Amino acid sequence: MSMTAKQDSFGGTDDGSALKSSATDATGADVGAEMETLRGQVEDLQEILEGSFDGILVTDVDGTILYVNSSYERVAEIDKKDMEGKKMRDLINPVWMPQSVAYVVAEKKETVTKRQVTKSGRHIVVTGRPLFDKKGNIKKIVINVRDISEIYLLTEELLYDKGIGALYLKGQLDFSDCVRTCGGSVILAASREMQGVLTLAEKVSAFRTTVLITGESGVGKEEVAKFIHNNGTRRESPFIVVNCGAIPVNLLESELFGHEKGAFTGAMQTGKSGLLEAADGGTVFLDEIGETSLDFQVKLLRFLESKEVRRVGATGSNTLDVRVIAATNRDLGKMVEEGTFREDLYYRLNVIQIDVPPLRKRPDDIVPLASLFLQTYNGLYGQRKQLTYEVMKELERCAWVGNVRQLKNVIENMVIISNNDYLQTEDLPWVTRTMANPVNRLIDIAAESLAFAPSAETTEDFTFMSLADATEYVEKLLLQRAKETCGTTVEMAKRLKVNQSTIVRKLQKYGL
Repeated sequence: MSMTAKQDSFGGTDDGSALKSSATDATGADVGAEMETLRGQVEDLQEILEGSFDGILVTDVDGTILYVNSSYERVAEIDKKDMEGKKMRDLINPVWMPQSVAYVVAEKKETVTKRQVTKSGRHIVVTGRPLFDKKGNIKKIVINVRDISEIYLLTEELLYDKGIGALYLKGQLDFSDCVRTCGGSVILAASREMQGVLTLAEKVSAFRTTVLITGESGVGKEEVAKFIHNNGTRRESPFIVVNCGAIPVNLLESELFGHEKGAFTGAMQTGKSGLLEAADGGTVFLDEIGETSLDFQVKLLRFLESKEVRRVGATGSNTLDVRVIAATNRDLGKMVEEGTFREDLYYRLNVIQIDVPPLRKRPDDIVPLASLFLQTYNGLYGQRKQLTYEVMKELERCAWVGNVRQLKNVIENMVIISNNDYLQTEDLPWVTRTMANPVNRLIDIAAESLAFAPSAETTEDFTFMSLADATEYVEKLLLQRAKETCGTTVEMAKRLKVNQSTIVRKLQKYGL
């Protein structure tokens, strides 16, 4: 039997149609899989573009918008419906978008970045980048926009701060007009308060009258006394400093007036001239005059009245030409009322009184003084440290309970300890101390609140003290100092801002 078609083993005919059908099916399946893969890739790409925080817009070389993501709508503040199918020139606005970066890219054929301002006034940066075909022609332009409003504001603030800081530094560090140099003595007065002090000091320097300089410890009373001496006719003569509080009461008289041979046990066998004799023709500066005894005050008054000096153990006296300038950080008027300072001596010393205000009441002097001290210690220790704006502002915020002396010590500390050429706030001793042990800062705060310098007893280590113990310690310290400076428990309560009953109870608690 003849067969026009060869039957296969599965009952089909072997005329090639089966092979053709099989190939078609395979090709269709491959194309479908490939299309599905491509569709997935496109969707992924769209998700990525939509997920971009930066705005993305694509145009052709003529500026026709081909694609725009949601972030572009948000950043550029233009609705998608106003961009779809449009050209970039349709979006140009003379106020907030006077030019499209797409046309600049098409013209220059290179990446271009510009800064623009949106409708609401926010700052954005726009970057257009050309995509080329194989012939080097632009086929598409990809535009990226980013909101830089926050960065712009921070930059403006930084520039402003730098500008203010530069002006501040220039104004504060140029203190040439504030420095008075006379006879090797340098004194600085940038504040109106200190300029007034020096004006008065300069005026009295031409006279031989006694002067009483008052002010807290460390304000610079000795420097004012030197200024008076160096501006007067005695500038070529001795300037002798006597710290009355540092010399034992029983020795102060012999140190100032001198003593004869064998005047008392332990005295030099040859006798000794006193500091008043050494200052003949010049000036003697009696610092801490409030610490002297009533017996000594009688002898000093006699010298001021007669200008005669009688050595301890001598029968005769010598007449001297010595100007006396005294200084104290105590209230001599109150001491007169209490009977601890002679009234007649007080009025004899207080012919001219010059009050030197504390540093916290003349803040304009703080930075110039710090700069002056910095120059001094840079030269002394071979350093090149510089103050920064932040440090200067922090110095001005400090209470300076130790006044100029404390400021001087702080600057010396930073020059020696700091590893920074530009001194930072963390280089300040109280910042370092607080970072190392926060409990110690309680003592500093307590001292600043009552405007007293911590005594030696407050310098102990608080590293292992509990907070409760440290709090009680500071509380007791505040009560002790308030009791010393206030006359009544009512005044103490007002000073410490609590009820009087609380003061009485706390005093009993601590046995004060």
